[in-house]
Amino acid sequence: MVFRLPDDELVFPNPELADPDGLLAIGGDLSRERLLLAYENGIFPWFSDDDPICWYAPHERCVIFREKVKVSKSMAKVMSSGIFNITWNTVFDQVIGHCAKAKRKDQPGTWITQQMQDAYIGLSRAGHAASVEVWMDGMLVGGLYGVLMGDVFCGESMFSLVSNASKAALIWLCRTGQFKLIDCQLPNDHLMSLGAEMISGKAYNSRLMLSSGSP
Repeated sequence: MVFRLPDDELVFPNPELADPDGLLAIGGDLSRERLLLAYENGIFPWFSDDDPICWYAPHERCVIFREKVKVSKSMAKVMSSGIFNITWNTVFDQVIGHCAKAKRKDQPGTWITQQMQDAYIGLSRAGHAASVEVWMDGMLVGGLYGVLMGDVFCGESMFSLVSNASKAALIWLCRTGQFKLIDCQLPNDHLMSLGAEMISGKAYNSRLMLSSGSP
């Protein structure tokens, strides 16, 4: 059953009530307060320009535990070569803009609409979201962004303009030690090759509740 969120109340239904595909609710807005309440409960928005705001809570969650990230021999060489300079949250606006433009397999458009960009830029400026940037020869060539939930990094999207840039961003994020868990939301071959695994939505939400903000 898909719920319609009331306009006059900041509330979400129980994530366990989501449809088999993870769709939980529609409506509401992308205010800072609603977004933070959503992420605190393992819920995230995902919709296109022509759709109402859709809120998802997958029954299975794709995650990477920082100590389980897989680094191939070739990526280990890339990480140690110095070809990339990696920074933390210096150009969030540019990263989300590149993610919005990135072409995705079997996806003609982008779900990172201007409305979504504005909402997450607002979260970033309030200290609730951050980005990882990958630079090569002074040019931004890759990165990722997500929402900060204590020691859980709720990853939203990544982009890569040169080979291995987005992989480098994710590996670097795991190696910082700042986050115990990277939430990848939904699986793909790229993430699974880096050590992502599937856990139940219930287990993910329990992990969120344990997150204290300390690594």
